[in-house]
Amino acid sequence: MESKSKLTLSRVVERFSYGCGDFGCNIIYTAMSAFLMLYYTDYAGVNPLAVGTIMMVSRLFDGVSDIIMGVVVDRTKSKYGKARPWLLRMCVPFAVSGILLFSVPGSWASTPKLVYVFITYNLVSTVIYTAINVPYSALNALMTQDPYERSVLSIFRNLLATAGTLTINMFTLPLVERFGDNAPAWTKTFCVFGVLAVAAFLINFFGTKERVKPAGSGDGVVKDVPFAEGIKALFHNKYWIMMTGMLALFFLMYSVNGGATVYYAKDILGDRNLVGTINGIFNVVQIVGMFFIAMLVKKYGKRNVFALGLVLDIVGMLVLNFSGGAMSLIAISSVIRGIGNACGGATMWAMVSDTIDYGEWKTGVRTEGLVNSACSFGHKIGNGIGSALLGLILEIGGYVGEAATQSASAITSIRVCFVWIPIGVYVAGLLIMRFYHLDREFAGIIEDLKNRGKAKEA
Repeated sequence: MESKSKLTLSRVVERFSYGCGDFGCNIIYTAMSAFLMLYYTDYAGVNPLAVGTIMMVSRLFDGVSDIIMGVVVDRTKSKYGKARPWLLRMCVPFAVSGILLFSVPGSWASTPKLVYVFITYNLVSTVIYTAINVPYSALNALMTQDPYERSVLSIFRNLLATAGTLTINMFTLPLVERFGDNAPAWTKTFCVFGVLAVAAFLINFFGTKERVKPAGSGDGVVKDVPFAEGIKALFHNKYWIMMTGMLALFFLMYSVNGGATVYYAKDILGDRNLVGTINGIFNVVQIVGMFFIAMLVKKYGKRNVFALGLVLDIVGMLVLNFSGGAMSLIAISSVIRGIGNACGGATMWAMVSDTIDYGEWKTGVRTEGLVNSACSFGHKIGNGIGSALLGLILEIGGYVGEAATQSASAITSIRVCFVWIPIGVYVAGLLIMRFYHLDREFAGIIEDLKNRGKAKEA
């Protein structure tokens, strides 16, 4: 159990340091979601359907590696804790692998290019990103058991994640153009972003501390949970199942919608640089909205704030769909969606952390690494399906990367990816939230865990 109920030392510094981890993660994640397909199709000359298939297949490997990394985290024992050592160990490999991702040899034939894409994509997503993101995701539950503090940490996580997303969305294309607007320009651009990622992870490592121990481990001895027992416990945790399903749907949507944004701006609005405007308004509003979410969470609970965000996201997407290309309505849509995403992003990861305590209470098994890695497995499978779905829909629509003007069917395929798939996911999220009641049960669960811990130590 946690030795103190609230974060100590300088809370603001620690919260900011915690959030820096997702700033670093989002440098690669946003690049893969928003620009990797564009780089492959328009600069590296790779078929979008082939790329989408590689991404989907690779996510299966990625999901398995997530589970393995979760077990590794749970069994890690060091003076820095379970999760933090991996932030230090993997930050430089993370930056280097991101550079390799955007360095497809332009002189190679189609098949060797696809082999390079397969190898580097898996190096990033299956190995390096997993080895740093799974420990980072477990860190929230290891820092505190206070539900409000977890929400605040999640707000800082989403604030800095949004800042990372904003950095990539705002500066990627301008940097590419500054470096020559060709394939090597992408490599140079991600050399710059790689330095930022390393700095962010170092702040995350040095500025945080792990405090939470399993109930009854006051002697400092934490027994390893057998893998089969940990997996069995997950499937007795109904709230973990709900959140994993939610994350899978959301990251499918993020992959499809994020990847379609640049196509929407380029082929429907007529200017690919409007990606910066659309996402810039969205991200800035999301960041500002974060400063007010804590008050809403304290009054209404994480689940209700999350659901409110889903409703706003639906409204924002409908405004966008019927905007007719008018920039004023596109801006209004971005504002509404920014507020909605602030509600969702600030609560989603805290809700995942809460399922760890519920699982310990329900089964007697506490596995921060396995819970988060299994969630990660779900959302990466969703992300992979989303990447493949984006490529498939563009291929069915007849999208041609080098074409000056796209066909009507290609334009429709872009609209489906950018607008209608997200709306479907938001509706599904509202249905799942009807069965989520952990907020009102959580205080009693924590009290019961504390009593069990005292009884074991007596």
